[in-house]
Amino acid sequence: MSSRALPVRVVPPGMFGLGRGRRLIERDLLVARRVWWVPLSGIAEPVFYLLSIGIGIGKLVGRIPGPHHTTIVYATYVAPALLAASAMNGAVYESTFNVYFKLKYAKIFDAVLSTPLEAVDVARGEIAYALLRGTFYAAIFVAMMAALGDLVSVWAVLALPAAMLISFAFSAVGMAATTYMRGWTDFDLVQLVLLPLFLFSTTFYPLSTYPRWLQLAVECTPLFHGVSLVRALTLGQVGPAAAGHAAYLVVMGVIGVVVASRRVRVLLLE
Repeated sequence: MSSRALPVRVVPPGMFGLGRGRRLIERDLLVARRVWWVPLSGIAEPVFYLLSIGIGIGKLVGRIPGPHHTTIVYATYVAPALLAASAMNGAVYESTFNVYFKLKYAKIFDAVLSTPLEAVDVARGEIAYALLRGTFYAAIFVAMMAALGDLVSVWAVLALPAAMLISFAFSAVGMAATTYMRGWTDFDLVQLVLLPLFLFSTTFYPLSTYPRWLQLAVECTPLFHGVSLVRALTLGQVGPAAAGHAAYLVVMGVIGVVVASRRVRVLLLE
């Protein structure tokens, strides 16, 4: 093995219960070193949103009611939602577009199955790598929030783990959905789903501003629970509801892993 490959051969054997699936993470990290600028593009959109709100619209809105009878700047309210969206974007882009290319065109997974790895290792490894990409996006965003003073509670130390949970949920469901894709045109549906999630999951406005029928619809969506969880942590409004939001994301991720594992097995072995 060349010395250039050694830095990525550090994924612990028991990481996330991946087993042999960690080998796929190592392979993906080796490839990512050659196209390191590609993941950075996914950070741009939420970061520009955060900067524009802090510099522009945030000045017009001014301060809004915050926790414990205080007031906060508008950017502090929006920032955790953009953090959740950043974690979602990183996970979804990796677990949909990139996984589909490996599955249908590069035939990476067919080659992988000629090794001791099994279909379930493929699913878990790719989901974990998508989670890592989402976590990378989220970590940079958390650092920006800290630099801009948008973290106003000690609970904010859990914002990154919460973003990792969001990435896990969306990467698992994203890969499960990818196994049903028939061609590149189907990926228009990905954007069709992501855009409404981004705009309506209380990203820019409280849930109370929506009509009741829309509130009920929003409360069923995964990004709403992700935004609510991260916002509760960064603003110090932690309570039983936060545990409910986390549980929703855990269940979503587990279902995604199960479906993705079964679908990969069907596509590659049957």
